[in-house]
Amino acid sequence: MSTGGLDDLFGGQRDELPVADEPAPPRERSWAGWILRNLLLVGLATAVVVAILRAADTEISILFVAAALLGLRLVLLAVAEVRPPPTPKRSDRRGGSDGTTGTDSMRAAVRRWERSLERAQADDESYARNVLPVLAELSDERLRLRHGITRETDPRRARELLGDPLWAALHDRGRPRLKARDLESYVDVLERL
Repeated sequence: MSTGGLDDLFGGQRDELPVADEPAPPRERSWAGWILRNLLLVGLATAVVVAILRAADTEISILFVAAALLGLRLVLLAVAEVRPPPTPKRSDRRGGSDGTTGTDSMRAAVRRWERSLERAQADDESYARNVLPVLAELSDERLRLRHGITRETDPRRARELLGDPLWAALHDRGRPRLKARDLESYVDVLERL
């Protein structure tokens, strides 16, 4: 057994098999090459434009054409830097995880809520787990936006604004689930806040 140290362990003389399909490290592009390519493009375009204008018996300064084309190239490069990300490809044939088609996320969210509310109609625990926390969150958000309070920061004022029926529904976790008309009345209260 050799006790040569870490060099023997990691970098010693050993036969290594070539690694197949190892991706090449990404090539870094040099600034000089980028500038040279752009100057070559502008120079070539200048030569073509000047040749066409001279063939049409139009005299124009080569420096003017070169400056105009260089300015155009700089504008195109600047626009390319601030371009928005590409839009996702839309596929109406592909179904979402919730049974919807396409990429309409609002529709998917509404369908999830519909299914959640349908399950809550039949199951008291589902109602307490899904509907009540959202109703409480909406109440707190509406109170915060309109009056600068939440149910926790000023319970007396929050109860006064929400009304006793909605307050009781939010705080009595043991009571039976609400009827659709009760939920509608609570939503009306929240909208009037």
